[in-house]
Amino acid sequence: MFDVNIVIVNYNMKDDIGRCLASLYQDIKDSYLNVNVVVVDNASTDGSGDFIRSHYPEVKYLEQKTNHGFGFSQNVGLSSAEAKYYFVLNPDTYFFPNEGSVKKLFDFMEKEPKIGIVGPKLLYPDGSLQYSCYRFQSFWQPLLIRTNIAKKKGEQYRHYFNMKGFDHLRTRPVDWVMGSAMFIRGSALGEVGKFDERFWMYFEDSDLCRRFWEKGWLVYYFPDVTIEHAHTRSSAAIPGAVTPLLKNKLARVHVASWIKYMWKWRGNNKFYESRKK
Repeated sequence: MFDVNIVIVNYNMKDDIGRCLASLYQDIKDSYLNVNVVVVDNASTDGSGDFIRSHYPEVKYLEQKTNHGFGFSQNVGLSSAEAKYYFVLNPDTYFFPNEGSVKKLFDFMEKEPKIGIVGPKLLYPDGSLQYSCYRFQSFWQPLLIRTNIAKKKGEQYRHYFNMKGFDHLRTRPVDWVMGSAMFIRGSALGEVGKFDERFWMYFEDSDLCRRFWEKGWLVYYFPDVTIEHAHTRSSAAIPGAVTPLLKNKLARVHVASWIKYMWKWRGNNKFYESRKK
């Protein structure tokens, strides 16, 4: 069994994943952890496979013939090796030198047996804070955030949803953390289950965290570890509510996942982030 199984889903992000892997291997170099790194590739056409096989032969490279989306592909990687902890990671992340981030996440979870998922603090490439821990969504979220309908109300909701009102230097429980960097306890994952594959992309991270809370596992934000994340919101590249659905495939995927998520959790309006260890 590995100490940590790190799973990265890639789709045409050769340059990003090259930078990510270089920083990751430097981060775990002196950690004394038994770490397995898996890249699940969603039929990339940019030479990602050749690059990884050539430069990182130690990576377990799983190539898929079609793009199965984030949740399904993460499950392929999560199932490929048994580990005490699993680290769901995006290819556009970067580990800062001499931080030992993976070891810090491992040590934190070793000391906190009730925590099932922890998310680090994320920064944009310019060094500014990226909001990566949230309260659970409401049904009206897309309309309030994407459009000018009830603009003042939308800004209030965005502030509440993004948890802007708390000090992001403080470790605390949160409803859910972004799936771009999600450190998960293996025993809890075995109990709760992996990502719901009904979500091709979007909302699968929120759904997983909600399922962890429902089973009594805590979800925490841990700013002692900081990771850079480029994070481009492709589904919001075109503003508005109707136009994106016509011109942006990922916007349509986002709405479809939102509907599935709201139907799945209909009637459950609980927020969990006030619970303590």
